[in-house]
Amino acid sequence: QVQLVESGGGLVQAGGSLRLSCAASGRAISRYALGWFRQAPEKEREFVAAHGWIGGGIAYADSVRGRFTISRDNAKNTVYLQMNSLLPEDTAVYYCAAAEVIVRAPKGYPYWGQGTQVTVSS
Repeated sequence: QVQLVESGGGLVQAGGSLRLSCAASGRAISRYALGWFRQAPEKEREFVAAHGWIGGGIAYADSVRGRFTISRDNAKNTVYLQMNSLLPEDTAVYYCAAAEVIVRAPKGYPYWGQGTQVTVSS
């Protein structure tokens, strides 16, 4: 089993920045890739970014590439999502999820955190 706890969400002005954190725990957590998804009101959950625990492989959605950066702290088993140049359309609940390998489909992630709200005002 894997447990995931997100933090760092909040309210920011357009153009501002936030850093989300996902603390992962559980046996053999190092085997899992951790990904970020988001879900805006009345929209489907969408892939944002993912970071493998082995080899440092990463993936980004086209909508955030160049603005968001995913990174990890191996000692803390924590994955971060640095979000810069935020736009109102980035407003969503952001979820951390764990999977055996990096994939983009939510169905590929068996473990999920509770989500953290990010609101970007204009």
